[in-house]
Amino acid sequence: KNILYDIRQTNSFRRASAPRRASLQTVAADKNILYDVPVSNNGARCRLVLYWKQLEDEFTITNPSEVGGLKSEEYLAMNPQGKMPLLMTADGLALPESEVISSWICDEYSKDGPALKPEDPETRAICALATRIHDVYIVPIQGCMYRGPMDVKARADQLAEIARQMDVVEGIMSLRTDGPFIAGREPSTADAALFPTYVFIEYILPKHFGWKDVFAGRPRTAEWWEAMRLDTCGARVYGEIRGGLESWESNERWQTVGVTDAVKDASFKWAY
Repeated sequence: KNILYDIRQTNSFRRASAPRRASLQTVAADKNILYDVPVSNNGARCRLVLYWKQLEDEFTITNPSEVGGLKSEEYLAMNPQGKMPLLMTADGLALPESEVISSWICDEYSKDGPALKPEDPETRAICALATRIHDVYIVPIQGCMYRGPMDVKARADQLAEIARQMDVVEGIMSLRTDGPFIAGREPSTADAALFPTYVFIEYILPKHFGWKDVFAGRPRTAEWWEAMRLDTCGARVYGEIRGGLESWESNERWQTVGVTDAVKDASFKWAY
């Protein structure tokens, strides 16, 4: 309690009283603002929760460039980490971190749409575990698929770890077989967390690292993937992220960051 009080006494995590961009003033009074871009897998987690709960009228999705970018003075005043997504609630509370944002949305709008949080402790724990594995062991190294410059061995090692963690996720998903989602019959925030990252995996790894099938040997994940692709909101998020990845492709991102040259080094394993 004292920690929360201390944070709120600083300028960080609160919107400046007079935003510099006039375009923001028209939406800040009565809507929540989600700072995000379509290709962001972390931001897509929050967008998917919004779509499932049919809350688009309550939120405005804004590119951080509207306030000068992630490292601008105004943005850093709201999120000192200089990362996205970031939620600025209608009452002026700045909430960074995608899982925090998703949880806030589910709690604040608990009466709207699906709960997205399982009621029974066991299923909720399974969902929390899937999310935790994703957030702690996959997201921090996902950049090996598309960032650079990067040491070739480090890229190869991290790619191998992503493959290993995908097997871990397969095991977690196999704990519930009464439906296609991580919680079984109904989608949850865990599905929202993992699906956008798997859009990256499914697009990038076959195209740039030579994987034949990212779901080979992972039948439960394959079943889940198909269910998410068929879901109306899942398909929408898929299209948003895929469009961003295709834009990267057009701009020759993988050549620029060194992936194309790295995978030519046959002394390392790239396909799993």
